[in-house]
Amino acid sequence: MINIPKGTKDVLPNDSFKWHYVERKAREIASKYCLKEIRTPTFEHTELFLRGVGETTDVVNKEMYTFLDKGERSITLKPEGTAGVARSFIENGLFNGAMPLKTYYITPVFRYENPQKGRLREHHQFGIEIYGGKGADTDAEVILLAKSLLDSLGLHVKLYINSMGCPTCRKAYNDALKGYFADKLDKLCSTCRERYYKNPLRILDCKEEGCKELCVSAPKITGYLCEECSAHFEKLKKLLEISGVEYEVNPYIVRGLDYYTKTVFEFVTTALGSQGTVCGGGRYDNLIEQLGGAPTPGVGFGMGIERALMLMEEEGVVIPEEEGVKVYVASMGDDAYFKAFEVVSSLRKKGVKAELDHAGRGVKAQFKYADKINAEYVVTIGDNELISGVCVVKRMSDGYTEETKISELAEYFTNK
Repeated sequence: MINIPKGTKDVLPNDSFKWHYVERKAREIASKYCLKEIRTPTFEHTELFLRGVGETTDVVNKEMYTFLDKGERSITLKPEGTAGVARSFIENGLFNGAMPLKTYYITPVFRYENPQKGRLREHHQFGIEIYGGKGADTDAEVILLAKSLLDSLGLHVKLYINSMGCPTCRKAYNDALKGYFADKLDKLCSTCRERYYKNPLRILDCKEEGCKELCVSAPKITGYLCEECSAHFEKLKKLLEISGVEYEVNPYIVRGLDYYTKTVFEFVTTALGSQGTVCGGGRYDNLIEQLGGAPTPGVGFGMGIERALMLMEEEGVVIPEEEGVKVYVASMGDDAYFKAFEVVSSLRKKGVKAELDHAGRGVKAQFKYADKINAEYVVTIGDNELISGVCVVKRMSDGYTEETKISELAEYFTNK
């Protein structure tokens, strides 16, 4: 037997309605905020992620699924959604349309990492990307959209915000971090010792307990923000406050990708252990330029759908099941089966969810099957029904029966 690859998961038929529910909520709220869907390829040229995500990130160094195709080109399965949308924005000249450009996507993403609760090698994200809005009001709108979705899913999460500053104030902060960690290199993990020389900011993103303890007393970036970045951050806080959004400033949020500037944020839960971030994002004003486009501000977020579903289960959120089978048409004999097929076809054309036998079952077995698929009604058609033109409709919940003409079944169930 061939088993599923490590770090992946099947979505089984009995669970798919939960995914439909979350995705439907995401699309509804994105529409209210005037976002339109964008779909980008599952794989891109590796260079896109090297330039966009950042060569010093764990995503690029450790987690990407990269391979050579038959043309000896380096290809990578998308490890996140933003870089692909940025590439599409440039390549398709979307900057020539109405700005800001407001988009969303629902996509699989791939990261080669140690599978654990809430962390898979293939997972799915709902993400949004807005290009062309440079003010803190756009950041606030993105955060409000995320909160609206999380609230609509019945989730209880805490919002943390921070500012990563701009390249100017970040340089001063990196110098301060180097000064702080200079006499602590022997206490850092081997990866963070490399980060110290390449990108000391990444040390703050380390998950090793020893490094996390050292970071507690490290300088805070909020103390190094330039006047512009500080004003941007203060405006964001005011906008959140007047919108009634509770938040906490966490100066150690740096996110795991290099393209972030100014605002970063995370919605976090304590109900899922160490994998507490359900949704996270921020601003990336330099990304488009890094990828060869004209300078264009951007902001967005990604929400893990699997993680949201796990939290919904943990918090006891009841997801309403989708409409079940309305009517099952049982038949006895070949002529009756032809009529059943005709009836089911006419019901479906009227928008009624209808089913019939596809396994050559006897009538008793058909009733058992109808019960298994939770059919609301069962219609029985045999030789007598064909002659009289009248059939019996049985309501499965209480056994109530009623006669109706076969020719009127479509109208009968359309009005139910």
